[in-house]
Amino acid sequence: MPQMRILITGHTGFKGSWLALMLHEMGHEVSGLSLDPEIESHYELSSIKGLISEDMRGDIRDKVAVLSSIERSNPDFIFHLAAQPMVKEGYRRPEYTYEVNVNGALNVLYAAEATSTVKGVLVVTTDKVYANWDENRDPFSESDPLGYSDPYSTSKAMADLLSQSWSQNSTRLAIGIARAGNVIGGGDFGADRLIPDLVRNTKKNTDTLIRFPKAVRPWQHVLDCLYGYILQMTYTLEGHKEVFNFGPDFGQYFEVERVTNQFLGFLGKGGWKVDNDTHLYEANFLTLDSRKAAQKLNWSNKFDLEKSLELTASWYSDYLQGKNLSKSSRSQVQEYLSK
Repeated sequence: MPQMRILITGHTGFKGSWLALMLHEMGHEVSGLSLDPEIESHYELSSIKGLISEDMRGDIRDKVAVLSSIERSNPDFIFHLAAQPMVKEGYRRPEYTYEVNVNGALNVLYAAEATSTVKGVLVVTTDKVYANWDENRDPFSESDPLGYSDPYSTSKAMADLLSQSWSQNSTRLAIGIARAGNVIGGGDFGADRLIPDLVRNTKKNTDTLIRFPKAVRPWQHVLDCLYGYILQMTYTLEGHKEVFNFGPDFGQYFEVERVTNQFLGFLGKGGWKVDNDTHLYEANFLTLDSRKAAQKLNWSNKFDLEKSLELTASWYSDYLQGKNLSKSSRSQVQEYLSK
């Protein structure tokens, strides 16, 4: 793969910072546009800033700022990851969620179209874009209809459809769309997420309250997911404007309870109990069919659930012990790329 100039929106976030590290290790020049990182974040703790060519701050709701940043970095390709990514936050702040996820995607596509160096864009949405009102028990494939439910899921479905529409009508840009499931890995400190909640409460020596222990999600290591995005970048730049799912291997779907117990077992500490309070709606069963990515991109998961949880626990163990997390992150990326 030739070296390219690549811009990541949301590069200070969990997935964005791991993507920046992986692309850097592969020899690309990486720039980023994002809000300020949290002090306790993978970006800060693993010193990702030192790998970034143009480290730009801005709100993707600001059309002028987005255009200025993309023109400044002159990328060959853009990974659009910046978003309001939380279901519960979507309920709390629906207007903000729609503005960031829908208008933000529109601003990025507009700026990419207006910047002559940009050849392609990968818009990252989510597995939650699919219509799942009747608790579907089959894995979703890329041809399944999109739906609406909570504000977050609806906003991402809107961004997905917007990107498909822009892709159809653009005569210059190659635009791909990636839909991924629940990624896990070291350095995620997001609110209301399973692994970060377990780590935070273990640090405080308190049990974690689990809302839906029997819920099934498409768990996958963050590096497996991101490598799929990178393969799709190459495919998109060849002129293919397509949608791909990235999730665990067929049949590798596990309940929250199992993931929790295995992770805490690898971590060697921590506990949990059921949260019996009433909670806002979340789908109980959600899985993806990723066979299209296997067939067209020659992509597959290199880490199964056990290995994914082992690596994730190893990173957080280093974090809890105050070790060099830049070294921890880089060694995991290098191990992945060596496979």
